[in-house]
Amino acid sequence: MNNNLKISLIAAGVAISSSLATTFVVGSTAPKTGTYLLTEKSNSGSLYTVAASMPDEPSDFVNASESTVNGVVSIKSYATPRGYSQNGNEMSPFSDPFFEFFFGGNGNHQRRQQQQEQPRERQMGLGSGVILSKDGYIVTNHHVIEGAERLDVTLNDNRNFTAKVIGSDPTTDLALIKIDADDLHVIPIGNSEDIRVGEWVLAVGNPFGFTSTVTKGIVSAKARNVSALTHGASNGIESFIQTDAAVNPGNSGGALVNLRGELVGINAAIYSHTGNFAGYSFAIPTSIVKKVVTDIKQYGVVQRAYLGIAFSELSPELAKEKGITAVTSGIYVGKVEDRSAAFEAGLKEGDIITAIDGAPTGNTAQLQEEIAKLRPGDKATITYYRDNKREATTVTFRNSAGNTAVTRAGNFAELGCTLKGANKDLLKKLEISNGVQVTDVANGKFKQAGIKDGFIILDINNSRVTSGDDVQKIYRAIMSDTSGYDKVMFITGVYPSNPKRKVYYAVGLED
Repeated sequence: MNNNLKISLIAAGVAISSSLATTFVVGSTAPKTGTYLLTEKSNSGSLYTVAASMPDEPSDFVNASESTVNGVVSIKSYATPRGYSQNGNEMSPFSDPFFEFFFGGNGNHQRRQQQQEQPRERQMGLGSGVILSKDGYIVTNHHVIEGAERLDVTLNDNRNFTAKVIGSDPTTDLALIKIDADDLHVIPIGNSEDIRVGEWVLAVGNPFGFTSTVTKGIVSAKARNVSALTHGASNGIESFIQTDAAVNPGNSGGALVNLRGELVGINAAIYSHTGNFAGYSFAIPTSIVKKVVTDIKQYGVVQRAYLGIAFSELSPELAKEKGITAVTSGIYVGKVEDRSAAFEAGLKEGDIITAIDGAPTGNTAQLQEEIAKLRPGDKATITYYRDNKREATTVTFRNSAGNTAVTRAGNFAELGCTLKGANKDLLKKLEISNGVQVTDVANGKFKQAGIKDGFIILDINNSRVTSGDDVQKIYRAIMSDTSGYDKVMFITGVYPSNPKRKVYYAVGLED
C-alpha cells in the first residue's frame, strides 16, 4: 500500500463548508402481497414494526427496493454560523487580513457592510433517515444532526417537514428525531444477528443529494471494529456490519436492508482513501439500533450497561506470555474495577471472557455489541477461562455511577438561574471578548456551587460560551455522556466588581 495515502474513516454525511481536511467525518410503500406479514408491537414503548413471518425464499432486488424507498427520508441540517472577533462582534469572512492582501482596499467597505448584516442560517449538512413509526419517529446518525439549529426532512413523495430532536447518542452515532405526520410508511426492523456473511443487502439513501438511491452488495463481515482497522482512537461502540454496497456522503443515517425488505442496519461510515466510496461501507446493526432508540424515546438518554473491566483482545503473543492454551480468542481481563459488576461477579485479572449469554466475544466489537443490548440491572451469564479451565458466572450489570438506577436526561432548569449573553458595552468595560451573565439565581445547582447574581461565565469545561444556548448545549452534552466520567461543569468567569480576578466553580450535576 502506498504510504502516502491517508486512510480515513468517513461518516457518509456531507458537510457544506469551505474548510479543507485530509480526514473526513462520515462516517414505504407496502411490500407486495405475500412478501411478509407485518404486525405492530403492542407495548407502548415500541417505536418500530417487526416482521411477524418470513417467506421461505427472499424476494428479488426490485421487491426489496420498492418496499423500502418510501421509508427513507432526506435530512438537511441548518445552523447560523457563529464566530466572534476579539471585540465580541460577529466575524465576517472579510475581516481576515488576507482578504485585503488579495482583494485590495475594497475589503474595508465590504467588512463594514457585512458587520451591519445579521448572520444568516446556512445549510451545514445532508444525510438520510429511516422512518420507524407511522406517526413520524425517524432514526438517523448523531453526526447528521449534530450542531443543527433546524432540521428539514423531505419524504420520498417530496413532502417537507421540520423535525425536532428527541435525543441522540454520540457513543453509538445514533439519533432519534420526529416529524408531525400521520400514516407514514415504515420499514420493518429485522434481526441483524440473523444475517450471514455473503448475504445480499441493499443500501437506501440520498448520496450527494440524489434522492431514493438504491445500491446493492453483500455482507462482507460482521462485528467489525473500524478503529482497530485504521489504528485510530475509538469514537464509541463499534460493531459494524461491513458491506460492499456503495455508500457515499449523504447516505449517513440511511437504511441497510435484506432482500425481504427488512432493516438490518443504519449506514454510518465508509472506509476510503478519497472521501468517497472505495469498496467498503459500515452499518450499525439493528441489534444496537432497537435498544438505543427505545431508550431515547422512553428515558431521553441511553441506559448503558457497564461491566467494569479494562481489557484487550487475546493475541497469540499474549497467550504465549500468559501460558493460555485452552482458547485462541477472547477478551483478556487486564483489570477489574472496584465496586463494579465484574468485581461483584467474581471476575479477576487474567480471565478470558469468551461469551455473554452464549454469544461469542472473540473480539472487542462482539463484546461491545453484546453489552450494548443490555441495561443496568440486566443479568447475563458470562463464560470465561481461568487457569485454562472453563468457568461461568452470572453478572448483574450496573450503570456508570456503579448502581442499577435508571439514568434520566437532565433538566436544564435545575441550574436555577437566568442566563443571557453579556452586552457589548459590558464586555468592553470589562475588557473581555465574550461571556454569559448569570442573573436571578434561585435554588438550584448554581446556587449550591456558590455562584451569585451578576457572575459572567467565560468558559465551561474549556469551551467558550457566548449565549445561554451555548451553556444549554454543553449541559446536554454532559448529561447525555455515558462514558462513566463525573457529570460536572467546570466554570471559569469573573464578577463585574473585580474583573481582573478570575473565579472558578465546579458545578456537580449528579443527583
